[in-house]
Amino acid sequence: MKHRNLSLALLPAVLLVLCSLPASSTGRNPAKAKVKIEKEKQTVLDWLSRPETVTRFGNISDTIWEYAELGLQEFRSSKLLADTLEEAGFSVERGLAGMPTCFVGTYGSGKPVIGLLGEFDALPMLSQKANVPRQDPLVPGAPGHGCGHNSMATAAVSAAIAVKEAMDKHHLSGTIKVFGSPAEEIVASRPYMVRAGLFEGVDAVIDNHSGDGLSTGYGRNGNALFSAIFSFKGKTSHGASAWSGRSALDAVEIMNVATNYLREHLPISHRMHYIVFEGGEAPNVVPDKASVWYYVRNTDALLMDMYERVVNCAKAAALATGTELLPIRVISAIHQSHLNKGMAELLQKNIEIVGMPAWSEEEIGFAKALQKELKAEETGMPAEVGKLREPRGDQTGGGSTDVGEVTLVAPTASVYFPGRVPGSIAHHWSAVACTVGTAMHKGLNAGAKVIAASAVDLLTKPAELKKIREEFEAYIAKNPYKPFLPADAVPPLDLNEALMNKFRPLMDKAAEIKK
Repeated sequence: MKHRNLSLALLPAVLLVLCSLPASSTGRNPAKAKVKIEKEKQTVLDWLSRPETVTRFGNISDTIWEYAELGLQEFRSSKLLADTLEEAGFSVERGLAGMPTCFVGTYGSGKPVIGLLGEFDALPMLSQKANVPRQDPLVPGAPGHGCGHNSMATAAVSAAIAVKEAMDKHHLSGTIKVFGSPAEEIVASRPYMVRAGLFEGVDAVIDNHSGDGLSTGYGRNGNALFSAIFSFKGKTSHGASAWSGRSALDAVEIMNVATNYLREHLPISHRMHYIVFEGGEAPNVVPDKASVWYYVRNTDALLMDMYERVVNCAKAAALATGTELLPIRVISAIHQSHLNKGMAELLQKNIEIVGMPAWSEEEIGFAKALQKELKAEETGMPAEVGKLREPRGDQTGGGSTDVGEVTLVAPTASVYFPGRVPGSIAHHWSAVACTVGTAMHKGLNAGAKVIAASAVDLLTKPAELKKIREEFEAYIAKNPYKPFLPADAVPPLDLNEALMNKFRPLMDKAAEIKK
């Protein structure tokens, strides 16, 4: 926007005022321009709209993107986020639920208690240079943020600090908590956090996830999951006299054949994946140790039966090969997500107030270049917020998230915020390429505004929270929470340790060279 008669000296002040306005006030959502915004909510929107706020938390997100730490190895990422809360006046407990990178930051006291979830782990093998619209690893084979988790805990932390500002300015009572949740990519923190009682007394929870739009929804979705490692013990021998050995690898392979035959007899909602974790050291030595890691997914109602059938395949493989099936190591076990309608409706109201960010020509140009590379429709960045997504019924499939565990102990809904290029693929180099930089800064900021505005509503509107709680209590009465996680399961602290020890020095060196 330019005016010839405007003094250049006034431009910075004008720009600062424009940046401080909610998106609805800048013409992005003209239909919502006249919505009355309460002073407490305006405080969080104004604080998050400051250019220095957008830049600060954008830089935190980018730093976590560079760290690209795998689940339960997110020592730097966790520290950065926890330190940021502590510096803002939150009390922070670290190393919770048996996980060194798990933390909870708390501000305020008394009721209501509003929880914000945040994730910060990366995925293996997805290293990619930032904002390069073609596959180009920064460190071949190294981890990368292919799901945008670098931005998600950052959005929760920035929202929480904004709420703290409003609580102080307007003397609001209540408590805001940030649940720093590691290892979501291996769905391995929230069931342990729930078991440790970290969500006891929490009245409502707001989750968030990066995406290619600004939206929310409610109902049951995703898949429940068992994550388990099956290990076999055999007897080694020379390959030339294999009859004197018992191959643990044979047991793994027979188990995999059996589970693949099992697929025919499972409901369409099932998903099952595995990798051979250990399979021997040399072809001429019969391996006496082998293991395979399974994800077994289905609806809450069908998961246990499906998992038990997979266990039976492992037992049969041990019997067929004369090997021993060792105690099964359960990494995690989680429920589907059961998202609260009242919470989602509240988020949707604030989504429509906040509106979609204004994308620059450069950001739109990169999006189209990436879409062209992926042979996707070249639409650029999204222009409109999404409508409230209603339940799709019990016909489920696709991914899983351990947020599902939280949805059964407190009313929960999730805001999906933009930043990723439409057409980019989750858990893929294309997502890594666009989960960093200015577009993601704007997207996570929009998400933080929705989170913070909704948290303020929950703190200041008892009737709204009461409606949400009543819906939750009625739902839980019919669907009581019973954990799938075995009582003897422990967080898999060692699972990604070797990979991070291998790649962290190489990633640090690459980051230093880039700077």
